[in-house]
Amino acid sequence: MQDCRKIRTEKSVELEFYQFTSPGDRETNQDYMTYIIDDAYALFVVADGLGGHQAGEKASWFFCQGLRDVAPTYSKWMAHNPVKTFSAWIDDAVDEMRRLFADDRLAIKAHTTCAALYIDEQFVVTAHCGDSRIYRMNPQQILWRTRDHSIPQQLLNEGLITEQDIALHPEQNKVTRSINVRKKHEPEINLHPALEKGETFIICSDGFWAYVKQRDLLQLSQLSSAKTDLDKLARLLVLRAQGKSDNITVQWIRCH
Repeated sequence: MQDCRKIRTEKSVELEFYQFTSPGDRETNQDYMTYIIDDAYALFVVADGLGGHQAGEKASWFFCQGLRDVAPTYSKWMAHNPVKTFSAWIDDAVDEMRRLFADDRLAIKAHTTCAALYIDEQFVVTAHCGDSRIYRMNPQQILWRTRDHSIPQQLLNEGLITEQDIALHPEQNKVTRSINVRKKHEPEINLHPALEKGETFIICSDGFWAYVKQRDLLQLSQLSSAKTDLDKLARLLVLRAQGKSDNITVQWIRCH
C-alpha cells in the first residue's frame, strides 16, 4: 500500500505525507500503519507485530485501531498536558486492543512495537516502544532518532558497539519493551519543539531502518516535493531492504 497527500492544519501548516509497506520476503506482513489527519493535528503510527504469525498481525492492527478509536476523546486535551494526555491515549488504546482480541487465545502472547508521532502547530510529541523508530531531519542532518528499547541499543549506550553495528548484531531483534494487553511495558513519550519548515520525519519498522544507511535517510529529507521523485527513492530503499527476511514499513512526513 502507498499513499501520498498534502494536508493543511487550521493555521495553514502544510504537511506532505507518503507511506509504504511490504511483507518483504515473508509470507505475511505483521507490520501495520495508520494515520489521522484533522484540522487541528495529525497523528502517524507504525507498529511491528511480535509473537508469531496471527498474534503479531492482530497485535499491530488492533493497537493501531485502538489509537484511532479513542482519538476523539484525547486529541482535544493534548494542548493542556501533552505528555500525560498522550500516555492516557495510548493506555486507553491498549484497553481497546484487549477488547478487540476478546477471548482470542492469541492475546496472551501477542505483542507489538510502536512508533507514534503527534503534530500540531505548537509542538511535536513522540511515543515509542520497542525498536520501531522515528527520525527527525532537516536537509543537512539527522537531528535525532528515538532510542530503541533493545539489547543492541543498550550496548550502544554503554559504548560497546557503534551505531552501524546495531543492524548486524545477532540480538538485533531482541526488544526489551513492547505493547501488550497486560500493560507490562510503558511506551517512552517525549515532548519536542514544533515542526519547522523544511523538516522531515521518518517513522519506520526495523525492517526498513536496519538496511537503509544514514546517507539514504538524508536523501529522503533532501527530496523536492515531487511525488514521482519520492516514490522512486522510497521504492529503491525498500528494494534494498527486501530480501533481508523482514517486513518493511515507512511513513514520510515533510513540513512546507
